[in-house]
Amino acid sequence: QLQLVESGGGLVQPGGSLRLSCVASGLTSEYYAIGWFRQAPGKEREGVSCFVSSDGSTYYADSVKGRFTISRDNAKNTVYLQMNSLKPEDAAVYYCAVAVGIVVTTIDGNEYGCWGQGTQVTVSS
Repeated sequence: QLQLVESGGGLVQPGGSLRLSCVASGLTSEYYAIGWFRQAPGKEREGVSCFVSSDGSTYYADSVKGRFTISRDNAKNTVYLQMNSLKPEDAAVYYCAVAVGIVVTTIDGNEYGCWGQGTQVTVSS
């Protein structure tokens, strides 16, 4: 059974950095996408970044491009989201999710069938 567990959230000052981790257990498909999404109170869920296993392609939302980096460690079954130059508007609950059988990047949340529990990111001075 596929399970995702996020960690790494916390409180950081504007301009600071955090690295989120998503451990995926039970992922046996050769082709998949792993995405990071976020949702702030009163706002729609936003796709932040994704990675696809087919060719290693990545995607970043314009709001985080140049500041966030998605990466993976196959040996640890872990995908990371390195977040630098954090802004107050980055504050949200961050979720990782998996879409099995996907070969192109997508941040359409409807494509993702398995979600983690989320980790809170707070950006405040």
